[in-house]
Amino acid sequence: MLCVGLDPDPSRLPSRFDGVPDATERFCREIVDATADVVCAFKPQIAYFASHGAEAQLERLCRYIRETYPDVLLILDAKRGDIGPTAEHYAREAFGRYGAHVVTVSPYLGGDSVEPFLRHEGHGVFVLCRTSNPGSGDFQSLRVDGEPLYQRVARTVAGDWSKRGECGLVVGATYPEELRTVRALVGDMPLLIPGVGAQGGDVAATVAAGVDSAGLGMVINSSRAVLYASSGADFADAARTVALATRNEIAAGAANGSVG
Repeated sequence: MLCVGLDPDPSRLPSRFDGVPDATERFCREIVDATADVVCAFKPQIAYFASHGAEAQLERLCRYIRETYPDVLLILDAKRGDIGPTAEHYAREAFGRYGAHVVTVSPYLGGDSVEPFLRHEGHGVFVLCRTSNPGSGDFQSLRVDGEPLYQRVARTVAGDWSKRGECGLVVGATYPEELRTVRALVGDMPLLIPGVGAQGGDVAATVAAGVDSAGLGMVINSSRAVLYASSGADFADAARTVALATRNEIAAGAANGSVG
């Protein structure tokens, strides 16, 4: 249930990549190769590529992941949200240009803004629900007809949008009680769970709160803790060590009775 987030900050790459053409892509490939056998997904964050004109590197990286590790889910973290016609172009970008299996989207503009993504057969969306950042409660916790907005989002996605296409929800590991509530609301819907590692989410609490009826159902993301486990020449080995430890911690939580 481990996902490695690919958020490559050029200022934090190991010194061996200084002045190297396509350094972002090369760094990410080495992380991918070092961790692919212990993950269920990779999640490249589009902004970390687009901010320095590296979209072509992201295209090649996505193609490399799909072709080399075809059993690993490819999630494009783009958090798209716009009116229908524009959303269709975002969907073509995610599923066509980058070949992602799933893309993250915002529910704020309503169902017609997500519909274009759901029309792409064989692909799906993770809808932002209760995100991991400290300010997420500014809006997500506001009460709507007696319940927090994030719960309304969960109910709507599970009860309506999931009938139109493949859907999951994004719920942060930093809020385990809200995660438990969402799981109770949506049954076995898959959950993308950021916030472990550098953001401080507790793995055992996350597993206990978020598993589905089969003891699975989660894509638990760790980005910076894996990517920047070392800034030296051993960065890929160090990334693998952290990924393995996190994977094993998830597995232990599922096996030791901490889950229902």
